[in-house]
Amino acid sequence: MTQFTFLGMSIATKTGDLGTTGLMFNRRVSKCHPRVEVCGSADELNSAIGFARAVVQDSVTKDQLERIQADLIGLMGELATLPEDWEQYLKAGYASVSQLHVDKLDLWIIEMERGGNTFRGWATPGANQASGALDIARAICRRVERQICSLLESGQMPNSLVIVYLNRLSDVLWLMARRAEKGA
Repeated sequence: MTQFTFLGMSIATKTGDLGTTGLMFNRRVSKCHPRVEVCGSADELNSAIGFARAVVQDSVTKDQLERIQADLIGLMGELATLPEDWEQYLKAGYASVSQLHVDKLDLWIIEMERGGNTFRGWATPGANQASGALDIARAICRRVERQICSLLESGQMPNSLVIVYLNRLSDVLWLMARRAEKGA
């Protein structure tokens, strides 16, 4: 039998063995709770963006993707917070999506469109690895957006800017994919 020595806390907390998971402020909910579903999708989005960042050659796009990933950390914190804990979340100084995040994406959209990347109908994903990876991230972003829309409509998402941010983010990812198709 192999023995393992752990230094520090183990990732295997076993607290989810009965089908619940932890949210912010020591809240526990079922792993099939809609909030947990959207948290998982946001994590998947962050992973897909990380993969895209790994295969993209363009340093500007790499930097932008890394900045998006940093934004997503705050967004995931918001998603892991129940509405009744929202004020506590803000008081604790955790990051939340703001108009500045949306404005940054709007600026990137303008810059990419001025650079010749514009909307001209449907695109077929997969011209190269980078554009394919960016289109996968875009499709996941749209799923997160739909799931958050459901939370907003049910009064479970206090910050309505999250949906605006994700709507812009999917546009940014679409434009980045088109730029990557051109080899830029």
